[in-house]
Amino acid sequence: MTGPGAGWRARRVGFVSTRFEGTDGVSLETEKWATVLQGMGHSCFYFAGICETGGERSRVVPEAFFLHPEIGLIHNDVFNNPKRSPETTRLVSRLKDKLKGDIRAFVADFGIEVMIVENALSIPLNIPLGLALTEFIAETGFPTIAHHHDFFWERDRFQVNCAMDYLQAAFPPNLPSVRHVVINSAAGTQLGWRTGLLSHLIPNVMDFDNPPPAPDAYAEDVREVLGVPADGFLLLQPTRVVQRKGIEHAIELADRLGPGARLIISHATGDEGNLYEQRVRAFAERLGVSVRFVARIIRGERGTAPDGRKVYALADVYQRADMVTYPSTWEGFGNAFLEAIYFRRPVVVNNYSIFALDIKPKGFRVIEFDGFITNDTVEQARRILGSTQLAAEMAERNYQLGRQHYSYTVLRRRLQALLTECLGEE
Repeated sequence: MTGPGAGWRARRVGFVSTRFEGTDGVSLETEKWATVLQGMGHSCFYFAGICETGGERSRVVPEAFFLHPEIGLIHNDVFNNPKRSPETTRLVSRLKDKLKGDIRAFVADFGIEVMIVENALSIPLNIPLGLALTEFIAETGFPTIAHHHDFFWERDRFQVNCAMDYLQAAFPPNLPSVRHVVINSAAGTQLGWRTGLLSHLIPNVMDFDNPPPAPDAYAEDVREVLGVPADGFLLLQPTRVVQRKGIEHAIELADRLGPGARLIISHATGDEGNLYEQRVRAFAERLGVSVRFVARIIRGERGTAPDGRKVYALADVYQRADMVTYPSTWEGFGNAFLEAIYFRRPVVVNNYSIFALDIKPKGFRVIEFDGFITNDTVEQARRILGSTQLAAEMAERNYQLGRQHYSYTVLRRRLQALLTECLGEE
């Protein structure tokens, strides 16, 4: 990475979100942006309800977390009832004022010069936080980059509500000092059509200029621990267990590949309840497919679980997977797709809209299906699983395309231009 360069000086950048923790897409992309910005010479600080970074560069405010009890009360009222209670309105107002003061203190205490808001002005998981950010920016004209990973109009569960006044005000806000960034072209089109706002397109990225290190001894037992037979296949489903991930398709593929296939689901359920997980477990049991839910021993980094078991990094499982399944029906971009390409794994992809529109035209070679598993899908998977040469050729082509279109170099150039637009040249 290079420094800020001519016409630049190091800036103090404040990332703001509901949480910076774990392996969800928002947290992962924030880490990548911070890595690139720090490589350019800037300093990064964090404001959230939960924050793994900790230390002197973070400000943790519990009410910023979307699962804080009072935030949960607000969410349940406004997205489950036809009318909003006066108590909820008062609670929103009180928490908004409290969080606005916390944001103001964060900016002052850390000397923040530009804020990057990660999805907290996009999807209304924490309405008071979005309103607090909007009011603070409106009152100060503070330079802000709103990084939108998904919008409320993209999720069915937010369509019926009694909070449209809040949503139109802050998700996202229309303010002159805010620069809007979307991760796919369709989101930019919808944002412009719905709000009249212009946006910048910055897709998700991986550090393709620096390939992952070779597998080491730490995780040489991971296939055994995950119950994969010596002559079996490890199919990795590297997503949360939520309905739009289409995990039934991965279970069907495992079933049709034969009894040696093991489907490994690396992430937990997430923020949408556990009914879908129950459905996935029941479906797998009905088909007799071995599915392992292993979020307790798979993390972003290696370590030890509370019960003493070894914790593996997600990278450890990628590197020992035979194939990655990505049967999502909808994605804002496709972080797990890029991860599969980065770790040189063959990948099975449902032809979801953003893949078809933004990613597929780049020329990636995948095992593709369109809405349901076909005999051709299964035969392609068998052919790739049975030939290390074909799998390696596919992986190498995809890696080079990833390096061309979705690398840190691409991100650095776009962030340079974005910061210049926000702050001007020095």
